[in-house]
Amino acid sequence: MSKHVIVGSGPVGRHTARLLVQAGHEVVLVSRSGRGPEIAGARRVAVDAADRAALGSVTAGAAALYNCANPPHYGNWEQVWPALSAGLLGAAEQTGATLVTTSSLYGYGPVDVPMTEALPDVATEKNGRIRAEMWATAKAAHEAGRARVVEVRASDYAGAGLADNSHLYRNVPAALAGRRAMVVGDPDLPHSWTDVLDVARTLVAVAERPETWGRVWLAPTNAPRTHRQALADVLAAGGHPMVPMSGYPKPVLAALALANADMRQLRAMRYVFTRPYVVDSTAAETELGLAPTPWDEVCRRTLFEPAQPTGRE
Repeated sequence: MSKHVIVGSGPVGRHTARLLVQAGHEVVLVSRSGRGPEIAGARRVAVDAADRAALGSVTAGAAALYNCANPPHYGNWEQVWPALSAGLLGAAEQTGATLVTTSSLYGYGPVDVPMTEALPDVATEKNGRIRAEMWATAKAAHEAGRARVVEVRASDYAGAGLADNSHLYRNVPAALAGRRAMVVGDPDLPHSWTDVLDVARTLVAVAERPETWGRVWLAPTNAPRTHRQALADVLAAGGHPMVPMSGYPKPVLAALALANADMRQLRAMRYVFTRPYVVDSTAAETELGLAPTPWDEVCRRTLFEPAQPTGRE
C-alpha cells in the first residue's frame, strides 16, 4: 500500500480516488474547503494547492500527486492555473512524488488529423497556450531531474458524475423534457468523447510505472460519434427519443461573448466544434493494456449517473 494525494474533487478525481482505494492505497483528497462528496476509504483535507509548502506537507511520503483540478470558468484560466500548476510541480519537486496531471487536448490547437501523442503543442489561443506551457514546464523539470511527471490527456467527457459543464451532458435534462438541443458549432462532425472513468484508469496506470513518465498519454477513447449521434445514443440508453439539435447561430455566440468571459473563450476555441475532433488512443491501448469502456455502457452511465449535490455520492 502506498500513499496517493489527489487535488481536485470533480468526476476524474473522484473516480481516481475510488480506484486507488479499491487497490488498497491510502488516499488523500485535497481541496481549498476540504469538503466534497464522501469517498469511502479516502480522507479529505483543506489545503490551497497553490501553496507549495502546504501541499508539500500533505504530499510528504506519497508515491504520486494527481492534478485533477478543473477550474470551473474557461475565461479566467490565466488567473488560476499559473499559481496552481506551480504549487503542484513545486510540491512534487519537494517530496519526490510523481506528478500525474489530467489535461485536455487544447495544447495541440486546431488539427486536421486524428490526435496522437506525437503531435506538437502549437495552440495559439489563450487556454491552449496555458495548457501547453504547463506541460512544457513540467517536462523540463522532469528532464532536469528535479521532478517525475507524466500527463494524461482526454477529449470531451462522457460517463458518470458529469454536470452541466459537460458538452455532452448539458443537453440531457432539456432533451429529456423534449426540448431542442443547442450546441456550439456543427453537430454533425466526428467528435471523440472520453469516459471520465477511463481517464482515471489511465492516471492510475501510469502513476507508479517509471517507463511511462516524462511523456503524454491519450486516455483510451471510443470511436468518434457526432454530437447528434452521441446525444441520441445517451437518450436511447433510457428508451428516450432524440430531439431536434442545432448549432447556435454565429450572431448569438457573438452577443453572448460580449457579456461573458467564458463564452468569449469558448468562441475562441470553437475550432473544437467546427472541424473533426478525433482521438487516436492506440498508444495507451497497446502499451498500457487499457481499452475504452464500451460505448453503450458509457451512454448508460452518462444518463443515469449524473453528478450528485456536494456531500453526497
